[in-house]
Amino acid sequence: MNFKSLIAIAGLALGLNASASAADLAAGEATAGAICAGCHMPDGNSVVDMFPKLAGQHAQYLAKQLSDYKSGARQDPTMTGMAATLATEEDIANVAAFFASKEMTTATADSSKVALGKDIYRGGDMTKGLPACMGCHGPTGAGNPTAQFPSLAGQYAAYTIKQLSAFRDGTRANDSNSMMRLVAGKMSVAEIEAVANYIAQMK
Repeated sequence: MNFKSLIAIAGLALGLNASASAADLAAGEATAGAICAGCHMPDGNSVVDMFPKLAGQHAQYLAKQLSDYKSGARQDPTMTGMAATLATEEDIANVAAFFASKEMTTATADSSKVALGKDIYRGGDMTKGLPACMGCHGPTGAGNPTAQFPSLAGQYAAYTIKQLSAFRDGTRANDSNSMMRLVAGKMSVAEIEAVANYIAQMK
């Protein structure tokens, strides 16, 4: 990577952080209450395990997902309709910042699957070129906001299984450089379930 590329990435990161800090949380709360709360709850802690928890998620990541739903880069019939009601980039930024300001609760996990999930999350499986999840998402599952790697800790296992499975079969394709499709493609169903359950109980 050359110096100009590094400067460009740094500038993008600064721009994203500036946008998040300039967001109107009150406006985001009002919009989220009208559009998002029915599924994700007013504080972003969904009570249905197939609806993701949004509380505490990085604003940059949430904004990208909402934009991808609007553009069609990420497909979901319900979310496409919901995202379409966010008329401007400011609306998206405000909603994303509002949910990012909340604290995610921890989900429950199947304890019989956590040990395998921990091994894969922290160490991967080099025999088949499967990298450790923590390489991008961090040892505590906090993610990386600048790189738009989402926070995972405390997310519902059912939702994580759904997303990893979608990356694995290619029905979700809005990951940068096919990164998650390549990773999930090397995971068995049992490994996906194990990692998802390990993530659910992380704090």
